[in-house]
Amino acid sequence: MFEFCADPKAIEGLTWAVCYLTSAKHVLFYWSFLTVLFLLAITAPAALAMGFVGATAARSHIAPVSWLGKLYIWMVRGVPDIIFFLFFVIALDQIIEYGKSLMVCENHAWPWQGLEFRVCPEAKVPLARSSAFWHQAYGFMLAVVTFAIVFGAFVANVIYGAMNAVPRAQLETAEAYGMSRSQVFRRILIPQMWIYALPGLGNLWMILIKATPLLFLLGVKDIVYYARELGGSKTQAYEYPHGDWRLWYFLALMVFYLLFTRISEIGISRLTRRLSHGQATAGGEALRRAGA
Repeated sequence: MFEFCADPKAIEGLTWAVCYLTSAKHVLFYWSFLTVLFLLAITAPAALAMGFVGATAARSHIAPVSWLGKLYIWMVRGVPDIIFFLFFVIALDQIIEYGKSLMVCENHAWPWQGLEFRVCPEAKVPLARSSAFWHQAYGFMLAVVTFAIVFGAFVANVIYGAMNAVPRAQLETAEAYGMSRSQVFRRILIPQMWIYALPGLGNLWMILIKATPLLFLLGVKDIVYYARELGGSKTQAYEYPHGDWRLWYFLALMVFYLLFTRISEIGISRLTRRLSHGQATAGGEALRRAGA
């Protein structure tokens, strides 16, 4: 990055440290933090949307819809996350490639040959000749879908419980005033259930933050990947030889996650206080007494 870094073997001390920390691979390491934040920014609302749909389906008065919603919650929550991540990503990738093979491959052969999954080269996603960026983007997309499905099931369970926690008397009063079932759902149930769901959703947000290193298992070059690569021992064959510094790199990751968690706690606390106004909860009662 700097002109005086042209020959790393000829520098030392503070200059060496500056050149080392601004090398091309370190720049990618810094950008990988944005990858994690981008994942959270996309996955959180996607999981919330899937969870809301799942919880609404589970509460449906139509039996098949209710069974489907409860099956989604039960099935995903019952499988260990790491198994679901490793299995579902492979299965989804193969489904996409098989669907593409039906459109672009000439023979339309069944892709399974014994225990091996094979499609024609044109059906690969992305294509073998595609740049590394598209391979990373595709892996990131698979990760987002998997995170959304897994955490959406937990969100659905939390929202389902929060909907049941809204006092039934309020819903019956709304019905007595002539509101339809959909109006009660939109105007009474949904606005009030958030305060009951927020503690559980806050915990899931914290778990989602801690789960982002699973990107490393999915082949995405995230902060864990670069921490391991940069921190490992480097011999004289490398531009910047050093010993095993993984402890310091992973310590930096720990500080990052702790700071991010603390900022999240502050945000959740403020949101809880805002939603508690006028609610028949312990938080709402405390606010009422404080303002009295």
